[in-house]
Amino acid sequence: MGTSRGMRVPSSTLDGVSTDKKERRAAWGRRGFLSLILVFVLLGLCGFLGMRDRTVSTTGGGYQLELRYASIARAGEDVPWELTVTRQGGFDGPITIETTSAYFDIFESQGITPEPSKETAGARWDRMTFDPPDGDTLVIGLDIYVQPSSQQGRSGSVRVLGADSTPVAGLDFRTRLLP
Repeated sequence: MGTSRGMRVPSSTLDGVSTDKKERRAAWGRRGFLSLILVFVLLGLCGFLGMRDRTVSTTGGGYQLELRYASIARAGEDVPWELTVTRQGGFDGPITIETTSAYFDIFESQGITPEPSKETAGARWDRMTFDPPDGDTLVIGLDIYVQPSSQQGRSGSVRVLGADSTPVAGLDFRTRLLP
């Protein structure tokens, strides 16, 4: 079969197909959505969407407190919570620490090091008493992870109590949870 004179053979299967503004907007919408997904993937690969820890410190009543904790975390992640209590010249007797009870509701605890010699749980504050360590520093570490069912972060406080059970130094902190 030959081609008849005057008939044009298309050079592409798209010749004669027109696109309107609606189709072009939809194509740009898809490109924008894929670009947004790419940004999230790159942020995750670079570690920007994972756990972030923070250290805060204060002094008061002859004590220096330093707390390393998770400022940003995700459900199911192991997170740090380490309190360092320093007193120049050492400790005169037991060290009593109070923490807000509600903060630890989002975590599962695997243990505490060192073990407190005495613990008391209250409605607002949990109290732990530790035997004095050798030297000027007591480091308290909690082995905790965020409960898989936790969806919202919490604020908390920790404070060291003096001999008369009044707070002499304290820190406030907050853990935010990402989905």
